[in-house]
Amino acid sequence: MSAPEIEVDPSPAQLPVPINADGIDNQTFSLQQDVSISYHDDSGYQTSTLSLNSLINQYVFENGRRYHVYYGPDKNLHPTDETEQNRMDLHHEIFRLLLNEKLHLAPLDAPRKVLDIGTGTGIWAIDFADSYPSAEVIGTDISPIQPVYVPPNLKFEVDDAEADWVYASDYFDFIHSRNIAQCISDWEKLMGQIYRCTKPGGYVELSELGCVAFSDDETMAEDNAYKKCCELLNKTMETINRPWPVAGTLKARLEKAGFVDVHEVRFKQPVGPWPKDKRLKQVGAMVMLTSETGIEAYALAAFTRYLTLSVEEATKVIEDAAKALKKKHSHMYTDFYVAYGRKPQ
Repeated sequence: MSAPEIEVDPSPAQLPVPINADGIDNQTFSLQQDVSISYHDDSGYQTSTLSLNSLINQYVFENGRRYHVYYGPDKNLHPTDETEQNRMDLHHEIFRLLLNEKLHLAPLDAPRKVLDIGTGTGIWAIDFADSYPSAEVIGTDISPIQPVYVPPNLKFEVDDAEADWVYASDYFDFIHSRNIAQCISDWEKLMGQIYRCTKPGGYVELSELGCVAFSDDETMAEDNAYKKCCELLNKTMETINRPWPVAGTLKARLEKAGFVDVHEVRFKQPVGPWPKDKRLKQVGAMVMLTSETGIEAYALAAFTRYLTLSVEEATKVIEDAAKALKKKHSHMYTDFYVAYGRKPQ
């Protein structure tokens, strides 16, 4: 099988915004685990310290899965439990395989200050910090699910990317995000903050999965359950103004924000070990391994909260989709988009 890449033509902060809840003052909280996060300005002086407590570690359990609530129950529709964390870590390895073991496509030259938005389990940030030991790497997420023991040049911060950023302007050499589309409602604001905080000459890279099922050899029927599930999920996310990206979406966001030398690359993510190419066969097998928990992670809360499907109805859609992915004679794939651009000097 030919290579799947298709070129598309085309400091540190103050405290994150605290929780705003009835009967709770804006104050410092302590975590269930004794964790503290310190922030320093460029002069080296400590500006504030946040001791996180049980409030930021609160979750809601829904339909057997654990979800984030600290920044609002609808902020992240994906679960944050161990099942999901294991799936995200495996999907990180899938993305690395798709990118031929690369962590990024942007042509970086010894980056010193790096930000990973929506870091999740922190696995990309950990790998990046290991690969660039001279860089200072920050990973932000709304849920504190990252490990405690990490490279010394990496730290994690609990923050909402759509809140007002307090990072200095022209601060980061590289800003990275991956698979945050279902959490972002105001891309224009986010891209504006990304642009402001990127150094002139620095790079930004956005990467997102698409949610359209494809087949190049007509082995996917029109009534394929996975195809139908993707269509339903697209419809759901459009109703809450968080549409899935398609070809050109990420490139357009970067260009609209003011970045130049923008490139977008499309990768085919096969579902199942049907490709002849050894690397893509491995990718497909890994995707199939994560299929049931992955579809549930993306779809269960979305279907039951916004389409008002019953748990039984949503589960049936998800299970049928997962079964369809395991049919040997259906050669399906989804797209994975990576776009990067440079801030003008």
